[in-house]
Amino acid sequence: MSTAVKVVIVGATGKTGSSVVNGLLASETNFDITALARPSSVSSEANNALRGRGVHVVAADLTGPKEELVKILTGADVVISCIVFSSFNDQIPLAEAAKEAGVKRFVPCDFATPAPRGVMILQDQKQDILAAVQRLYLPYTVIDVGWWSLQYVPAVPSGRTKHVIIDVVNVRPGDGTVPISFTDLPDIGVYVAKIIVDPRTLNKKVLAYTEALSTNQVDELVEEISGEKAIRTPLSADMIRSAMSSARDMLAKNPADDFTRFTLLVNEYINSWGLRGDSAPESAKYLGYLDFKELYPGVQGKTFRTIIQEVLDGKRKAGE
Repeated sequence: MSTAVKVVIVGATGKTGSSVVNGLLASETNFDITALARPSSVSSEANNALRGRGVHVVAADLTGPKEELVKILTGADVVISCIVFSSFNDQIPLAEAAKEAGVKRFVPCDFATPAPRGVMILQDQKQDILAAVQRLYLPYTVIDVGWWSLQYVPAVPSGRTKHVIIDVVNVRPGDGTVPISFTDLPDIGVYVAKIIVDPRTLNKKVLAYTEALSTNQVDELVEEISGEKAIRTPLSADMIRSAMSSARDMLAKNPADDFTRFTLLVNEYINSWGLRGDSAPESAKYLGYLDFKELYPGVQGKTFRTIIQEVLDGKRKAGE
């Protein structure tokens, strides 16, 4: 048996983290997986389930004494962060400990749509984290995955897709012709398992996606398969930009307003992938990303056509 690749995951019980764990466990590569958990949740049902699948679960405080974190990370080949966005800055002490522990590759928590600086608050935070990693000369790989396919299946008059609809993103930005990169959530881990053992992706950014489709193309698929009209809320460029401007003004007056912050973040995403086209493969290449499809031409995730059919058949639930 080949020597196992030792991987430490932060946020292994979240949606992206769970996909990563599943992908590593199913991979042909031999991975030895450790999940870092908050001391308060180390014995939770979710973490006990990980133990039952052969994952080591270790209590760790990312903002605690560095020497404890260094001890935990020593011997790890790869550290993958799937941390919740509200704790993004905790990745800095994690990266510092990883550098001291001799970790060979650090994967910060991106796993979304790429964009240049100045377009999205969350993307700017992610680039700040990457800059902190680079200042350490810690080996890294950034992995973005586009938008989750299931979250962009539109409504239809019969309500057959209602169980997966997220109203705030069931929209048609602009004229609906901008290409958007999509990946099915369960495929993220499959893609990650390939990327983190590939020397070509070291100190690189990768757009790992299944297909690039415009809003109109997704709707045409739904209409073809269901025989019904796709229903979305149309959003003009002016409407999106006005919503962002209003949210910024409100946050300036009350920075603790979480609802307004969420409104801003959602509209920034819609503006980025729906109007600007930042997540399109061609845009990502301009931003310095490697293209997953070019790296691994034989790997194919679940397509929108299949996902739509599964939703219509009642085989997919929201968040899966």
